[in-house]
Amino acid sequence: MKVSISSTSSSTEKISIEEVQSTTKTTRVSAHTHIKGLGLDPQTGVANPIGSGLVGQEQAREACGLIVDLIRSRKMAGRALLLAGAPGTGKTALALGVAQELGPKVPFCPMVGSEVFSSEVKKTEILMEHFRRAIGIRIRESKEVYEGEVTELTVEETEDPLGGYGRSISHVIITLKSTKGSKTLKLDPSIHDGLSKEGITVGDVMYIESNSGAVKRVGRSDAYAAEFDLEAEEYVPLPKGDVHKKKEVVQD
Repeated sequence: MKVSISSTSSSTEKISIEEVQSTTKTTRVSAHTHIKGLGLDPQTGVANPIGSGLVGQEQAREACGLIVDLIRSRKMAGRALLLAGAPGTGKTALALGVAQELGPKVPFCPMVGSEVFSSEVKKTEILMEHFRRAIGIRIRESKEVYEGEVTELTVEETEDPLGGYGRSISHVIITLKSTKGSKTLKLDPSIHDGLSKEGITVGDVMYIESNSGAVKRVGRSDAYAAEFDLEAEEYVPLPKGDVHKKKEVVQD
């Protein structure tokens, strides 16, 4: 909630306080958090009696599976899907199942009519906010980066210019290796924060944007992969080409 105060200078001073209502809903535990998909057989598309958190409604789930196939084949552009039925028959659950089948990057924004009419905010503002939440943007751009496996990571410190017993970071020395060679870089102290947030260590594959200094950890080099059946790390191969190159970066 934001409060704005305006005052006027006159013989009788007037102060008006206006409360700006937020349309952000309170976070709550949904009744459909257990739904992970439509529960269809991946080979035949036939609904399993119990699957992905759904029970029953086999025909409706199979019909929603056809809608998912149409969306993936880009044949549903500009069209909408209407699910009709009595309360408690699983309309919201099926809609969430469709969103889950399309992938984790597809937003699911439920909205109840009573929330629109009971709010003090304009109805169009609530609708526009839900539309903004439902829009997913993927940006592809070519950036100049330094990419490779980290073979050396040294943080150089110096005396604190403000005095005292503390020390400050003067620069960071990092060596990146690719299939065509290696390159040693001297980085600004501000990039050290990005390295710390990403948890960069020796053996990681990463890239640094040359313009902004943004750091991105791609994964662990596959040279450090062990012979375990289950591991938490994601191993990636050694980057191809030169260390300094242009790379197509996708931002969701």
